[in-house]
Parts: sequence; C-alpha cells; structure tokens
Amino acid sequence: MAGFSGHWVFAFGLLGNIISFMVYLAPIPTFYQIYKKKSSEGFQAIPYVVALFSAALWIYYALLKCNATLIITINSVGCIIETIYILFFIFYATKKLRVQTVKLLVLLIVCGMGFIGVTHFLVKASQRAIIVGWICLIFSLCVFIAPLCIVIPNVLGFSFGVLQMVLYVMYKNAKNTPDQQKLPETQKQTSILKEQKNPEVIEQIIEIVKLSALLNSDQKPAKVLSNDKGVQVPNLPKECEV
Repeated sequence: MAGFSGHWVFAFGLLGNIISFMVYLAPIPTFYQIYKKKSSEGFQAIPYVVALFSAALWIYYALLKCNATLIITINSVGCIIETIYILFFIFYATKKLRVQTVKLLVLLIVCGMGFIGVTHFLVKASQRAIIVGWICLIFSLCVFIAPLCIVIPNVLGFSFGVLQMVLYVMYKNAKNTPDQQKLPETQKQTSILKEQKNPEVIEQIIEIVKLSALLNSDQKPAKVLSNDKGVQVPNLPKECEV
C-alpha cells in the first residue's frame, strides 16, 4: 500500500512538473513580440524577476526537505528559463527600464540572501522547512499576482471613463442658468445742445449774443456760423460757450 501511494505521489509530482514547465514557457509569445519590435516598451520585467526569485526559494526549500528531487529539477529549469527571459528583456529594453530591472534584481538578491541567513541562524531546524515553505507559497502567489500591476491602472481608468460618460449623458441637456440682468449704463452728458436740440434755446442764445455785441461795440463783430439744422449761430466767445 505504501508503494502504491509512493507511485501516485511520483506520478502527480511528475505531472506537476510538466504543468510548471508549460507555465515557464507561457511568456514565449510575449518575447517573440519583443523580438519583432526590437523593443521591450509596453512590457514589464516584474513578473519574470519575481518568478526567478520564487524558483530560487523553492530550491532552498527542497534542500531543507528530503526526497525533493522533483522540486529541485523543475525549479532549476525555471531559474534558467527566467534568467534567459530577463537577459532578453534587458537586451531590448530602454536605458530607464534596464536600470529599473537591475535595481529590482539586486533588491531581490539582497533580500533572498538575508532571508536565507535569518532562517539558517535564527530559526530552529525543525521549524525551518515550515517557515520557508509558507514564504515560498506567498512568492508563488506573487508570480500570478504580478501582472495585476498592469491590469489595475487600466481597470481604474476604464471605470472612471465610464463614470464620466454617464455623468455627461445625465447632465448634457441641463438648462443653462439665467443670465444676469445687465444694469443700464449711464451716459455722460457732453453738452446741452447735443441732449436738447431745441430751436427755442438756440434763438435765446443768439439774442443774448446780439445784446452783448451791441453793448461792446468796440469788439469785432462775431462771425456767423450755421449749425447742422441750417440755423445761423454766431461764433461765440469762449466765456459764452455752453
């Protein structure tokens, strides 16, 4: 019975390795597009760096366990494949993406070495495999969650775009606010003759001027001008202008 269960364990382990190998080969179409475009713009190296770190942690976990040959083999192959992906990505990446990818690699290497040191010196041997196994499980989940760094911004942008369209449809036929009532503008008064074009006033002015001319006979006679209505108006002295 024990041998039968051992065969089943090996069979399912081998099946898991085959599926994991297919998962490692899944990004090939993406890198084929990068090769055709000769540029890695529009893609991120985060999923491949996280997958490399996860495979390395699983190798460390397998070294702590007994009879974990299948785990060592598939994750060793995974480390090789992910390293090829990252080098391929860096080769076609821009300078900015190269710097970001190298920084992420250095960060994960430092964190990984620190994690190995902490678990080796500060954790008991009986608990070491359990703790490392849980951490490996978390990083395996991160491999599948990593593409969400691209999906989440696009989902948020799509949601806000739909919200803007709904608000536009709701309020596009709203009535405009009534215009403010304009106050009447006051016009400056230029002269009495322009405001009140009354011929009687003009005649009175002419008579006053004639009387002043008779009283001041020593002055020169005033020149007679005609206004726009044909009425003759003498050339008024400055003190008589209205």
